[in-house]
Amino acid sequence: MEDFRRTYLLLCKEGGVEPQESVVAQLQESRAGQRSRLDLSGQSLSADTCSVLARALQKDTVFTEVSLSDCMLTEEGAKMFLTGLFANTTIKVLDLKGNNLRSAGAEVLGKLLARNKTLRRLVLEWNALGVWDEAFSLFCDGLGSNNTLTQLDLRNNQISHRGASELALALKRNGTLEVLDLRWNNIGLLGGRSLLEAIQKNKSVVQLEMAGNNIPGDTLKALEQTVGYNTDRKSTLRESHSRTHVLSKEIQTLKEEKGRQFLSLMETIDRQREEMGRSNRSTSFQIGQLQEALNERKSTVNSLTAKLQMTEAALALSEQKNHSLGEVLSQLKAEKEELREQQSRERKKEREDRALREEKLHREIQNLTEINGQLKNKVEEMERRCKSQQQQIFELKQELTNSTAELKLRLTQAEDRLETEKRRSKQALEDMDGLRQKEEEHVSALEEKLRSVRSSLQEVQLHNSQQKNTISELQAKNSQQSVEADGLRRRMEELHQELSGKDQEKAAEVSRVRVELQEQIGRLQAERTAQEGLKEKISALERELKVLSSNHREALLDKESQMSSMMERLRLKEAEIQRIREDEANRASYLQSAVLAYVQGSRLGQYGSPKK
Repeated sequence: MEDFRRTYLLLCKEGGVEPQESVVAQLQESRAGQRSRLDLSGQSLSADTCSVLARALQKDTVFTEVSLSDCMLTEEGAKMFLTGLFANTTIKVLDLKGNNLRSAGAEVLGKLLARNKTLRRLVLEWNALGVWDEAFSLFCDGLGSNNTLTQLDLRNNQISHRGASELALALKRNGTLEVLDLRWNNIGLLGGRSLLEAIQKNKSVVQLEMAGNNIPGDTLKALEQTVGYNTDRKSTLRESHSRTHVLSKEIQTLKEEKGRQFLSLMETIDRQREEMGRSNRSTSFQIGQLQEALNERKSTVNSLTAKLQMTEAALALSEQKNHSLGEVLSQLKAEKEELREQQSRERKKEREDRALREEKLHREIQNLTEINGQLKNKVEEMERRCKSQQQQIFELKQELTNSTAELKLRLTQAEDRLETEKRRSKQALEDMDGLRQKEEEHVSALEEKLRSVRSSLQEVQLHNSQQKNTISELQAKNSQQSVEADGLRRRMEELHQELSGKDQEKAAEVSRVRVELQEQIGRLQAERTAQEGLKEKISALERELKVLSSNHREALLDKESQMSSMMERLRLKEAEIQRIREDEANRASYLQSAVLAYVQGSRLGQYGSPKK
């Protein structure tokens, strides 16, 4: 607020304008108050002050609410002030109550509404915008092209039915205005009908004040019903948007969860592949070592076979020394037993290692089956959620049927009201019949009196001219009574005509109510089609979920087939390793027999050398 005061004083100095003391004092008082509200209500602002304020507010980014109510702005001052707000991007509330704005103010307000994109609430109470039709039509053009204003106060602006027609055209094009106050104008029947037609096409207005405009009660009631329908429609749209937003969020979370589960599954499969590769590399390395050992032993066996061929010549001589080699044979047997025990221990150890590997693989398979079961449970949970969503859709359909039943109930109530009106008209006709019977009885009584007079006249024909005068008076009374009877007959005809006019009005009202009900039914059908579109979207999402679940199941089946093929390969590798071990055991036995034969031949040579 202090910065704005300094800017105001600086602009006054630059423009050569004397700062208005009341404005400076008001800015000084409100400096410690609300910082986002500029309140100059009740200050008599000159045109120069309005120009300086417009220049200050043109680039201001602090104030969101400006109040200039009862400031007695001139046409020039209002024009300059509102022109300065064209480029403002922060003011959302503007109060111009009681400034007697006329044609120029209405034109500038129309331009402001057409250019400004931040104004949300505009108060124009106690002005004269509706006096000049052309200026008010420009204001209405600006309102029609505006797409940010939500509240407009036009109370006591002398708006006629022509201005109401222009305002109705603006409302047909505007789609953001929610609250409109038109109380205490001179809109009349024609203006009310124009506004009713516009509100029926406009779906954004949820509050409309129309008191004090000389509008018939049925038009006001129709306007209230239309605004109520807009309110209900907006609430249902808000609920449907919230529900679709919640459903989209749930679907997104489910997709993310499925993606995370799929990534975790792929990571576990990659880890298992790495472990299998490491195990395959270790087994291939062991097989290479065994192959090298076999090659070495093969070379030794070849050398031993060569030596064996060399010692075959001396074998005949060694047969004589068998008895002396008993102890050597027993030692060799003991060594053989030790070798057998060592080989059995190695085989046992290898079997234990293989059993441990098999147990590890079984545990991994069990873990994978548990993960698969968890995924299946989550898929079932997704199906349950889909069922719950279908249940919600069924509840929405039930609400739609309830609303249609309520509309039918309203139709029956309208028909009941029509029946009551008919009964009232019948009662009025019966009352008229009673009046007619009473008049006929009165006429008959008069006729009886006339007959009595005539009889008395016959009886007293001998009397004087005085009795003739009485007879003439009675005849005059009779003529007067006949005139009264004719008047009563004409009155009855008029009443019959009024009753027929009332019947026609009731028929027109019933037809209008039927047309309104048909329009409401059409709107409900449109909403039903929109709900069916939502249902189709939900079914499409369900199909996508089913496709994703089927793809996930296929991926799981592929991984299980890969696991089974890898287990088969492992089994084949183990069988090959077992066959290699058996070959090694056979070769070791052959080598052992050769070594024994060699050792026997060498010892026989040692024993035979001293005899020579």
